[in-house]
Amino acid sequence: MHKIFKNSPVLVRSEAEMVALGREIGAALRGGEVLGLVGDLGAGKTHLTRGVLEALGAGNPAASPTFSLVHEHTDGRVPAAHFDFYRMKSPDEALGMGWDEYLASGSVLLVEWADRFDGALMPPDTLWLVLRHVDASTRSVTLAG
Repeated sequence: MHKIFKNSPVLVRSEAEMVALGREIGAALRGGEVLGLVGDLGAGKTHLTRGVLEALGAGNPAASPTFSLVHEHTDGRVPAAHFDFYRMKSPDEALGMGWDEYLASGSVLLVEWADRFDGALMPPDTLWLVLRHVDASTRSVTLAG
C-alpha cells in the first residue's frame, strides 16, 4: 500500500505522529479501499483515522463514531465512511445499517474494531492496520493482509 510499510512496523511516539501517519496513508488512497483498524483501547485507531480523513479532505475528521456507529464524510476528494464496530452485538447490526451498500459505494471505509465477529464482515482485500502498545507513549502500526 505505501512505502512506509515495506519491511517492518512503523513506530509512532505521539498522537501527532499517529495523525501524520494517517495523512500519509490517506494520501495514497483513491477510493474503494477498506481499512480494518485493530488494536486495544488507546492504541491510536481514532487518531490514525483522523489523519486519513484529513488527507481525504473530510470536513470534520475529528469526530469519533463510537456512539453513532458510522460517520459519513462526503465532502472530500474521496468520499469516506468511518465505522466503529466496538459496540455492535452482531454482524446483523452492520448489515442492517447498509454495510453491503457501503462496500459497493466506492468510498474509503475505515473500520475501527474491524476484527469483531472474527472479521467476517470484512472483504478479502481489506487492508488491515494492526496497532499495538509498545510502551506508555509508543505504538507500533503494522500493515497486514
